[in-house]
Amino acid sequence: MKIVFFGDSITDCDRDRNDENSLGNGYVKILADKLRPIYPDMDISLINKGITGNEVCDLLARVQKDVIDYSPDAVVIMIGINNVIHKFKYGKELNLAQFERDLRLLIKKLKDAGIVVIFLEPFLLPAPDKKRMRPLFEKELDIIHRVCVEMCDEFVAYDEMFNGLCISTHYSQYAEDGVHPTFEGSDIIANTAIKAIRKHLM
Repeated sequence: MKIVFFGDSITDCDRDRNDENSLGNGYVKILADKLRPIYPDMDISLINKGITGNEVCDLLARVQKDVIDYSPDAVVIMIGINNVIHKFKYGKELNLAQFERDLRLLIKKLKDAGIVVIFLEPFLLPAPDKKRMRPLFEKELDIIHRVCVEMCDEFVAYDEMFNGLCISTHYSQYAEDGVHPTFEGSDIIANTAIKAIRKHLM
């Protein structure tokens, strides 16, 4: 069984680009360390194709080379937060209609290739410098939720869950900057993603 993990820095997590077996130090590595012992007799190949800073359009541009050409059984995607961050950090405009078109085409290409698509929802925690991003992020989340529930094999929601945890626990326990998960945040992502993977592939 072969699974490609596709996304931005939350997937990338300092993986070695020169080592095809490098999974980085984030949720993908944690997930691998949990999944393989459950199925010791199964040949499980996990490939990390996250690239820091990527937006949805970047994934669309490289989906053939970095996912489809590997002929995986499934792809696990987490993407979208940079589309909002780059608007506030660099002044790059976020065209929501184009965002939806790119997201739909990305998923369609994967589904047309016969690949199971598991989408992990991006999240934004209430760090002081991130609160101004929330209204735009909500609009993006509406698109992600609508498109992914319609088109993906599995959609795992994180934004409401993590923000719910932040009611009783400081957000920095899960993501110090409100975006990039700590080990505890990555562990939560890994645990829930494993359930989605097992439901569709095992």
